[in-house]
Amino acid sequence: MTHPHDTHQPVPLHAEQDSLRQQPRLLAAGPGAGWSQHLEAFGPWEAQAAGPGLLDTLAAAGLTGRGGAAFETWRKASAAAGSGRKGMFAARPVVIANGAEGEPLSFKDRTLLAHAPHLVIDGLVALAEALGGASMYMYAPAASLPRVEQAVGERPRGKRIRMVQAPETFISGESSAVVNMIANGSAIPTDQRPRLSESGLNGRPTLVVNVETLAQVALIARYGAPWFRQAGTPADPGTRLVSVSGPAPVPDVVLEVPGGAQLSAVLQEAGMDPAALSAVLVGGYHGRWVRPAAHALSPAGLPGRTVRPGAGVIHALDLQACGIQATARIVGYLADQSARQCGPCMFGLPAMASILNRIAGGETNHRLASELDRLGKLVSGRGACRHPEGTAGLVGSALEVFAGDFRAHLSGYCTGPGGAAA
Repeated sequence: MTHPHDTHQPVPLHAEQDSLRQQPRLLAAGPGAGWSQHLEAFGPWEAQAAGPGLLDTLAAAGLTGRGGAAFETWRKASAAAGSGRKGMFAARPVVIANGAEGEPLSFKDRTLLAHAPHLVIDGLVALAEALGGASMYMYAPAASLPRVEQAVGERPRGKRIRMVQAPETFISGESSAVVNMIANGSAIPTDQRPRLSESGLNGRPTLVVNVETLAQVALIARYGAPWFRQAGTPADPGTRLVSVSGPAPVPDVVLEVPGGAQLSAVLQEAGMDPAALSAVLVGGYHGRWVRPAAHALSPAGLPGRTVRPGAGVIHALDLQACGIQATARIVGYLADQSARQCGPCMFGLPAMASILNRIAGGETNHRLASELDRLGKLVSGRGACRHPEGTAGLVGSALEVFAGDFRAHLSGYCTGPGGAAA
């Protein structure tokens, strides 16, 4: 598959609350920006000087993580900073830039690392200084590392950042898997008791931050919290990158959208007609299916009116696509990608994938849907990591959004073209 986003300058989105077009922020330096283009776009700046007061500024800005969990960045950083000061001997914290993008439908982070690596590095250095001179790591796939290494080589004092290659697996970006890979060469999630902010890499307080979040940190450190809040909504300030894909011939594209943007507006900006779509997967493989109706993209909001952007993935199905078959393929992939270190992953996810394939294939056993729901509730919250819970959430949304399709399949036919379930 070709990805126009590899060289595409993100298209800004019309903000619902403003008639003016939202100007690009994260990729304002242009495609493939080097050190000189970065400085020209954003101005000279010493990231080290941003350390004092940075966490307070991030709190005022309301920045949440852009990797999926949407946790408040300042709280996460403050926990690591506080742990580093405990005890008789202070432990030097660690900050890890997480560019692993194992989510198959996501390409925003690799786009950011290709075109704005210096902004990510600025944010990494700024957070490291805010934590008292923390050690720095860049964790990214093989395809992204050369560009980052080039950027590091262009910068003064850049060589303090250690590079680690991330495996191309779905779970390689989970925070404890990141730390485990750097420490032991195995990108497998581990039990997070105690928390990474207390005892992570080599027992040191560790902060794992998504690369887009770091780029946002760099902008906030430069321009301040009020500037950041000029975009988005009070509950979801700033902008975010989203990876948008859909039925051919619509190309895959990365968009920078304001917080609280309407899903329908994002789809239209990407060249799709919401009326010609049957459903949209928002948040990636651990996200949820929704109908292309009036939903705001926001980590928090009223159910039915908002949908969490998660990993920043928006993937649309056309009217001819079967949502059950699409979900079955995804859950089969997620079952194969598990760490297989706990019961929910070893047994629960393969069982869910098997039932979905039976339903997609037209097996007329009306107990299958209720068994699928039972398994989802059984595995949710019981895994060593959130992989089973994320998969169960996706399946639960499919049971809700494609309820009519499930009834049709369990009666031996598909509501899409062709009629027969297969």
